[in-house]
Amino acid sequence: MTVSALRKTWLIFSQATTVALAGYFVVATLKPQWLQNSPTLPAPSLPVLGAPANPPARVAGQASYAEAARVASPAVVAVSAFKVARPRDGGEGLPDDGWHRFPFGTPGRPPMQRGLGSGVIVSEQGYLLTNNHVVAGASDIQIQLSDGRELRAQLVGTDPETDLAVLRVELAGLPVIPLGRAEDLRVGDVVLAIGNPFDVGQTVTSGIVSALGRSSMGINTFENFIQTDAAINPGNSGGALVDAQGRLVGINTAIYSRRGGGSLGIGFAIPVDIARQVLEALVRDGHVSRGWLGVETRELNPEAIATFRLDVPADTRGVLVGGVRRDSPAARAGMKPGDVVLRVARQAVSTPSQLLNTVAALRPGAETTVSLLRGTQPVELTLKVGQRPPARPSDSDD
Repeated sequence: MTVSALRKTWLIFSQATTVALAGYFVVATLKPQWLQNSPTLPAPSLPVLGAPANPPARVAGQASYAEAARVASPAVVAVSAFKVARPRDGGEGLPDDGWHRFPFGTPGRPPMQRGLGSGVIVSEQGYLLTNNHVVAGASDIQIQLSDGRELRAQLVGTDPETDLAVLRVELAGLPVIPLGRAEDLRVGDVVLAIGNPFDVGQTVTSGIVSALGRSSMGINTFENFIQTDAAINPGNSGGALVDAQGRLVGINTAIYSRRGGGSLGIGFAIPVDIARQVLEALVRDGHVSRGWLGVETRELNPEAIATFRLDVPADTRGVLVGGVRRDSPAARAGMKPGDVVLRVARQAVSTPSQLLNTVAALRPGAETTVSLLRGTQPVELTLKVGQRPPARPSDSDD
C-alpha cells in the first residue's frame, strides 16, 4: 500500500472516530436514558465521610470497661425520697401563687419535696445500701431499677455517723452486685462511679483511686474514705464505686465542690467493708453498736504539750486526753485530762481518728486495757467498754 493510500485510510478512521465520540457526548447530555443499558466503567468505591471504608477489628486487650459496667449497672438504682417541705424565709411558708406550690404537692395537702440519690442492691433478699442524707426524714421512698421498673422501698435503718442507710424492696429475681474488698485497692487502680447524677438517668463515669484512708474531712464522724477523680455529681450519692471487674468497693457519698455542686475531680466513697458491717448490724439489730470510753481527744503536738504543760518525751506518739466525761467508762477507770493514750486493746493509736475507730470497733460490755502516759510515768488501766450514745451534732468523743 502506498503512502498516499495509508494517509487516506488514517484520515477516514480519525474522522469517523471524532464523529462517533461527538455523537456519544450529545446523546449522553441530551438523552442519558438511551445509554442505561450500555456498558459503563464502574464508579469508584468511596468511603462515607466520618467512617472508614473498612473499620479495623477490635484489638484483643483494648482498654474498655464495658464488661464491668454490664456486671454492676443492673444493681444500681435511682432513689427518690419524698418529705414534707419546710417553710421558707423563717417559717412564712411557700408563696401561695400556684407556681411554687404545685411542683411540691397539691392544694389541701402538705407540700412535698423530692430528694434524689442512688442506691445499690447488695442482697437477693432485697436489701439496698444508700446514704443516710439521701433518705433522712423521708416519709416515702421510691426506687427505679435500671430497666425502668419502679418500687416502693422500706427504710430498714440508718447510721448517721457513717452516713449510711439500708432499704429493702419486695421483688423476686433482683439483680445483685458482686462485692469486692476495699483493702485490695491501690492508689492508681481504675474505678467506675455509677449513679443517677442530676436525675438524667443511670450514668457511668471512670477514674482512678486518688488516695486511700482519707479522714479528718469533717464529713462524717467515722471517716476512712476512698478518694477518686471519677466524676461524682449531685444524685450520685449512695451509688456504686466499682473496680474494673464490676465489684462493689465503695458507696459514693460526697464531693469537694464550689458553689453549684459540680464535680471538680475530688470525690469520696465509703469503703465496702465498712458498708457491709453497717448493713449487717442494721438488719440484725436495727442499729449499730459501737464501743465508747467517754473522752474528748486532741492531737499530741507541740502546741498542745505547751498548753497542758505536759512532761512527756519529745518522741511520744499518742493521743492527748483533753477531757473526761463524768461517770463514763474512762472516768470510772481513773483516766484524767492530760493523759496520753498510747494503745487501746494493745493496738497503737497516734491520732484522734485512729483512737475513735479503734474504740468503736470494741464490743460494748467487754473489758479492755488502755496503755497511757501520765507525765513520764506509764500507766495501764483496765476498763469496761461502754455503749456509744446516739449521734448528736458535733459529737466526736471516743
